[in-house]
Order: sequence, then structure tokens, then C-alpha cells
Amino acid sequence: MGLKKGSAYSQSNEEEVIQRSLAALPAKTRFCVDIAAGDGITMSNTYSLFKSGWGGLAVEGDGRLFRKLVDRYAKFPRAQFAKTMVTPDTVVPLLKSHSVPRDFDFLSLDIDGYDHFVLQEILGAYRPFLICAEVNEKIPPPLKFTVKYDPAYVWREDHFYGQSLAMLEELARDKRYALIALEYNNAFLVPEEHSAPFPSLSVAEAYRKGYLDKPDRLQRMPWNRDMEALQSLAPTEGLKFVARYFERDAGRYICRL
Repeated sequence: MGLKKGSAYSQSNEEEVIQRSLAALPAKTRFCVDIAAGDGITMSNTYSLFKSGWGGLAVEGDGRLFRKLVDRYAKFPRAQFAKTMVTPDTVVPLLKSHSVPRDFDFLSLDIDGYDHFVLQEILGAYRPFLICAEVNEKIPPPLKFTVKYDPAYVWREDHFYGQSLAMLEELARDKRYALIALEYNNAFLVPEEHSAPFPSLSVAEAYRKGYLDKPDRLQRMPWNRDMEALQSLAPTEGLKFVARYFERDAGRYICRL
């Protein structure tokens, strides 16, 4: 799909996963949506797509980053831009206002907050062929965790954000999507009807292969060490750990088995 193997734009190995997955899918619009596109290059899952001639919508709420994004993508004639903070209430109207195709090829979602509910709304109106969604990787299956939607929510740059892989997988099953890979903190989903070319992974297998068994995970993400105890706890004890750890945020999240 015009991606350079081993490209350095994405955070880890996401671009190779994207390349392989798109090659196996009947994607055809060459249109992507990047929600929380940042400066357009740093840890970008879509820069290589735009660079290879794709069209798409790049969304960023931070004014400083948005200016850099627009400047860097000015050379891409099919790129569209939106400076806004995406919420579950605004995301579908936003995509419709930019004429996003219903079956667009690729969605990248990373808003460090109530991602679960934004994705839920997107999948009620759209059916992208490939999704890359950030997860809160330190919260293992079977714990189903998500920050609740709150218009006043602002990420404090701590562990209180996003959704766990198990919560994402539950939403995926409800919307008839299959989990095909995890790359540290980015999960990949495809529609069930197009999942045949991909290995069938349980949420536990995906978590083990994509995060837990990565030998360098705590070197890459040293800030996760203070929640590492979760990896050795029984699920019921894990629920108690989360309740203690996020005590200041009681009532602002869901965590269940």
C-alpha cells in the first residue's frame, strides 16, 4: 500500500502491521482517519499513507500541534484537517461533515481518555477495514477497564486513561470485529467478515504475545513498573488493586470482569 517496510514514523512496529494487514484486506478507498494526529509525524500511524497518496482526515485538538500538522501535510492534496477535541457526541457528525466513506480503509484512534465510547459511536455508523486503537496496556485481561465519558476529562499524563484490551475486545465482538494483533499499547481490529487471512487470537493470547512477552516492555515503558503487580494477581484481586490505585477517580471509570 505504498508503506516503507520498517518505517520510523510509528511508535513501534505499527506500520509493518498496517502494511501487512491492508495487503490482506479488500480495502479500496485509500482513505484514512487519524484521531489525535499530533504533529503529523511523531509516532504517526498515517503519515506514510498520506505520503503515498492516500486521502484522509487528520484530527488534532492541540493548537500548537495542529499548526505543525497542517504545515507538514500541506504537500498532500488529499489531506483534510480538523482542529477539535473529539467526543462521543461529536465524532460521527465530524466524520460526516468531511465526507468520510462508510467503509474507509484505516482508522487510528489515540485520545488518551474515553476512547472506548468514541470508538463505539464510530462503529455504529462506519465500518473501517482496519483499526489501530490505543489501549491501556498495563491492565491485563480479563479486567475490563475504561474511563467513563466526561466532557471535563483531561488526561493528567498518568495511568488513568483509555481502555484495557479486554474492554476493547468486548466492544469489538459486539460490533463484529476480530482482534488480530497487539503491538505494545496499540491493538488492531478487522471486520469479522474479512478476518479469515489473520490468525485467530484470544484476548489473552494477544496480550501475551503483544505486550507481556515483549522482553523490552519495561525498558520501553518504565512508568508501568508501579502497576506491574497486576500481572501476577488473580482477577478478583486485580479488581481490588485497580480500585485502590484509582481511588481518587472512584466513579469516573468502569472496571469489571
